[in-house]
Amino acid sequence: MKKNFILLLIFVVTSCSVYETIVNLTRLQFKLGNVNNFELNGISLSDKSKLSDFKLQDILNISSMFASGNFPVSFVVNVEAKNPNDGTGGYKSTDATIQSFPWRLLIDDKETISGNIKQPVSVPGTGNITNIPLVIEMDLAQFFKDKGYESLINLALALGGKNGSSSKLTLFADPVVNTVLGNISYPGELKIVDHEFTGK
Repeated sequence: MKKNFILLLIFVVTSCSVYETIVNLTRLQFKLGNVNNFELNGISLSDKSKLSDFKLQDILNISSMFASGNFPVSFVVNVEAKNPNDGTGGYKSTDATIQSFPWRLLIDDKETISGNIKQPVSVPGTGNITNIPLVIEMDLAQFFKDKGYESLINLALALGGKNGSSSKLTLFADPVVNTVLGNISYPGELKIVDHEFTGK
């Protein structure tokens, strides 16, 4: 009888510990950081804030490209991940590994492309921010057919120009976190924006 009680106690304690670990790992928080390495048809926008900042040859190339129905851009969206499990606030310090991070990107509330991380990302339980860079390659003309030439350039500059930011972006993601019980998916899709950390 005593032996059964001890086994039951061990099972309960172990189960609680496992459950606590899983809960901790799903407390990760995410926020959109900056946008960098933005290029429009191979032309860097990092030093540009308006159309007149482009060289004449670049303007001619972009105009020709737009006339053919193309507006290819590439950039990096940095997702900031924070693991609040630093041992304070009653939670055990727990490192987390994001095994998968399926995402879909909205620009100006318009759904565009989707993707995933290429390899797992470790987020230490220190409360510090870990950066998850998402490399984006897309054709803006494919998703913004109603916008004119200057409107598309202004959109590109608002994202990756000299004064660009991720404020026009919204990311939806389904993080999958590695735990002692295997990979655990978040209970629902997360909406990740630039002005606040979001989590479970």
